[in-house]
Amino acid sequence: MNSRRNPTDWRQLREFRGVDMEGSYVVGWRHEAGLLSIDMDILLTPDHPFYETPRPSQKGCIRAAVIEFPYCRSISRADDKDRPLESEAAVATLEHGAVQSFCVYDDGVYEITGVFGHVVVEAERPVMRLTDT
Repeated sequence: MNSRRNPTDWRQLREFRGVDMEGSYVVGWRHEAGLLSIDMDILLTPDHPFYETPRPSQKGCIRAAVIEFPYCRSISRADDKDRPLESEAAVATLEHGAVQSFCVYDDGVYEITGVFGHVVVEAERPVMRLTDT
């Protein structure tokens, strides 16, 4: 399916140390002035410095966060790479949902897969910020 080489799984990226992407959920997409922001509910593991023991009624330590891709050159759906999502309105149409995989290729291309489909982002290294601390 993917002709790119040398994928690196999110578990190997320092930006996501202590994060379980497969237990995380995308709640919104924004693209303004070359910055792609993905609003998420992130599942933290005990390795993360802001991890807190969940209450008995909770399934894990879930925190609100944003993943920002600076200097975003393009955003597209993997099945429609010839038509990038160029406007803020087009990016806002991306679905929400659980993340299934997140990887980067050695050419700076990120692929985020989930119930929302396959989203391909060409950008600089992402920055993750917790928004409820």
